[in-house]
Amino acid sequence: MGLSNSVQTLKIVQNCVFKREKFPSPFLLLVFLTLIFSCYMLYFSTSPTINFATKQDSAPRTNSLHIVNEPQIDNNSTFSDCDLFNGSWVVEQEGNSLYYTNFSCPTIPSSRNCLLNGRPDEEFMHWKWKPDECALPRFNAKTFLTFVKGKTMAFIGDSLARNHMESLLCLLSSEETPRHIYKDVEDKFRTWLFPRHNFTLMVLRTEFLVFAIERVINNSFTGSFDLHLDKLNVNWTQQLPNIDYAIFSTGHWYLRTNYLYENGKLIGCVNCWEAGVQNFGPGYAIRRAFQASFDYINAECSGIVVLLRTYSPGQFEHGTWNNGGKCNRTRPSAREVVKLGDQNWEFRNFQIEEIERARKDGEKIGNMFEIVDVTRAMLMRPDAHPGTYWDNQWMKGYSDCTHWCMPGPIDTWSEFLLEVLRKKLHAFH
Repeated sequence: MGLSNSVQTLKIVQNCVFKREKFPSPFLLLVFLTLIFSCYMLYFSTSPTINFATKQDSAPRTNSLHIVNEPQIDNNSTFSDCDLFNGSWVVEQEGNSLYYTNFSCPTIPSSRNCLLNGRPDEEFMHWKWKPDECALPRFNAKTFLTFVKGKTMAFIGDSLARNHMESLLCLLSSEETPRHIYKDVEDKFRTWLFPRHNFTLMVLRTEFLVFAIERVINNSFTGSFDLHLDKLNVNWTQQLPNIDYAIFSTGHWYLRTNYLYENGKLIGCVNCWEAGVQNFGPGYAIRRAFQASFDYINAECSGIVVLLRTYSPGQFEHGTWNNGGKCNRTRPSAREVVKLGDQNWEFRNFQIEEIERARKDGEKIGNMFEIVDVTRAMLMRPDAHPGTYWDNQWMKGYSDCTHWCMPGPIDTWSEFLLEVLRKKLHAFH
């Protein structure tokens, strides 16, 4: 059936329906139904789908770091000195607030898919971060992929680094279907490829950044670690030659009872309270780990972009994670009730001080160090953790008040990330 004949037939049928006339013949009714079905099949055969391959060879990468041709800049972007990270959460109309749903992105891990696990409220998904002095543009997957075309981006850190990577993966999937090309035996290292943009997205799991060995007593793992502050975990450092954008984030594992070493000798601990052992705070170990990591990069790399995603707070109330702590709130906290002088803010400040120090040294050799500061914004979001809705198969009754639901405010981290990249790209032109 030709297109002109199809359109003519459709107009005849529309006239019959809207004028309440009888169909000219049963044959015409059959033609009408056939036309509708054909349109339906044509639409869904050309709509984007998510279909992940399990094995794919990565395309060759270029060695150059910076993008030569600047992508088209969105009209609603801003290149002022506005502080994107100082603001508040405002309600956005529900029809405009989500980039994806808990069903539309097939790569959401079950432990972060809060609605699928029975969370009854949805308001936590419909708040948008509003900087005080400017607008934060919505995330644009096409723009992001254009910025990073031909590059490799790695999230280096703990499970919250992976949480961020999984959020970004969902955001980018609206523009191009990624292919899952690698997973190690322990599922700590994963790699995805966006073939059309030759963009590789990786997550490299390292809880401490530095070399760590879990202590074993009576053949049982204790959950305490020996941290060698002057040695880095080679599992991520050996990947650096292949990485263009390295996003660092970690912190929560330092709150355990850990023992600190330098030159192979015990120098102190965190939360051990043992006679004859100096008890450092977790902030000391966090600072030293980021210091060692950034020093290594400046000593061994050139032309790499390093981004620090600042400390993301855990928000247990009425107890800690293992003694009844919960996170049952359903609305963000007002900015005036958020405490910026507590331990969370201290960790964030230590991280920023170290990356600012590394920035000065990195500029001399072509390394760039930038900050994605999420701490203030996430201190206001005790409502957006999985809580008890995290598909908990092994720890019944425990709440997850550390990671973030997807979709949710963690998607804002990539809005920040895009604007940081946009601003740096604009500075080169």
